[in-house]
Amino acid sequence: MKVLSITALLLATASPALAEPSVEVMHFWTSGGEAAALGAVRDKVVAEGVTWTDAPVAGGGGDQAKTALQARIASGNPPAAVLILGQNILDWAAEGMLGNVDVLAEAQGWDAALPQAVKDFTKVDGHYVSVPTNVHRTDMIWASKAAFDKIGAAYPTTWEELNALAPKFLEAGIIPLAHGGQAWQEAYMFEAVALGVGGADFYRKALIELDDATLRGPEMVAVFAQMAQLRGMVDANFPGRDWNLASAMVINGEAAMQIMGDWAKGEFTNAAKKPGDDYACIPVPKAKGDGFVYLVNSLSLFTQTDPDLVKGQEVLASAIMDPAVQVAFNQAKGAIPARTDIDLSAMDACAQATSASLASNDAGGTAVPTFAGTHAANASVVGAATDAITAFFNSDQTPEEAATALADAIAAAR
Repeated sequence: MKVLSITALLLATASPALAEPSVEVMHFWTSGGEAAALGAVRDKVVAEGVTWTDAPVAGGGGDQAKTALQARIASGNPPAAVLILGQNILDWAAEGMLGNVDVLAEAQGWDAALPQAVKDFTKVDGHYVSVPTNVHRTDMIWASKAAFDKIGAAYPTTWEELNALAPKFLEAGIIPLAHGGQAWQEAYMFEAVALGVGGADFYRKALIELDDATLRGPEMVAVFAQMAQLRGMVDANFPGRDWNLASAMVINGEAAMQIMGDWAKGEFTNAAKKPGDDYACIPVPKAKGDGFVYLVNSLSLFTQTDPDLVKGQEVLASAIMDPAVQVAFNQAKGAIPARTDIDLSAMDACAQATSASLASNDAGGTAVPTFAGTHAANASVVGAATDAITAFFNSDQTPEEAATALADAIAAAR
C-alpha cells in the first residue's frame, strides 16, 4: 500500500493538473443591489463551466478600485476583467493594456444591438475592449412616498418647489435630503444640478468643452447657489456616509429625498420596495428644457496570454450580452440594458420611463455624458473639479467663490 501511494504521488506530480477556463472580475459593486446584479452574470458564467473569482473593492466611486488595479498591473498580474468608467477605459486602451472580443462581437451582432453612446466607451479604435452591462441615469431624485404623504406635498417639478419643501419636512421631523458626504457623491450631485439649472447646452459648454468663460459665468454661479440650498437640507451626520446608507434613509422614511444615479433603485428593489407604491423615481427639475445625464457601466478586458483565461473572458463577454442576463442584471442594478433590442416589458415603470427618456433626449440632442463618471472629461480634470466641488459643499464658500475655484481647478488640470 505504501509503494502504491508513492507511485500515485509520483504520477500526480509528473502529470500537469487539468486546467479549466476561469475569469477574475475586479469591481466596486458591493452594495446589496449591485451584488445581486453581478450575480446574474456570475451564474451564467459558472453555468458555462468557467470558474469565477470575485475581486470586490469597497468604495462606490471606484477610487479604491483604481488603486488596487494599478497595484495589480505593476505586479504584472492584471485581473481578466475590471469595472472601469468612461475615459479611463480609453486611457488603458491607449496604453496597450486591453485585449478584445471582436470575433465574438461580430458573430453576435453587437454593432447593431448597441447605441453609439455605449460604443463610444466600449469599442475603442474599432475594437471591443470592454463589455457593457448597462446604462445609468445620474440626474435622478429618489423620493419617499410616505414622507411626501406625511406633509401632503406633491413631488417637485421645479427647483423652487423643491427648495420650499425643506422647511415642511423639517417641521415634520423628516430629513429633507439624504446624502453621503463623499467627494464622488457631491460630484454626481453637482452634475445633476448643472444640467437641471443650466440645461444641456450649458452642461456641454462647461463640463465637456470646459469653456472657461462658461465655468466662471452667471449660470455656474446659479448652479452653486442651488447646491448651497441642498447643502442646507442634509443632516449633520452626512460626512463619510456611504451612498447606499443614504438610500436606506429614504427607504425607511427617515429622509424624504436623495439625489443619486439610478443605481440607487437597486437598493429599493433589494428592499422589496415598489415604484409608485413606496417611492418615486423622478428626474431632477429642468429649468431649461429636457436633459439626461448618462453613464455606461462595462467590464474592461485586460490582455491575457493563458488560453484558459482568454476563454474565460469570452464566456464572460457572451454572458453579459445575453438578453436575459441584461434584463436580470438591470432589474437588480436599477439601470437599463445596454442593448437597445431588448423587450423591457418585464422591467419596472422606472426603467421603462428611463429608457424612453434616453431615446427622446438622444434624438433631441439633450443627452449628455456624465462628468463625475469621467465620460465627459478625463480623470485629472474630474479629480480637480471634484476637489473644488466638495470643498464648496463642506464649507461656507459663496457660489461666486465656488465658480471661480472650479474654473481655476479645471484650468490647472487641463
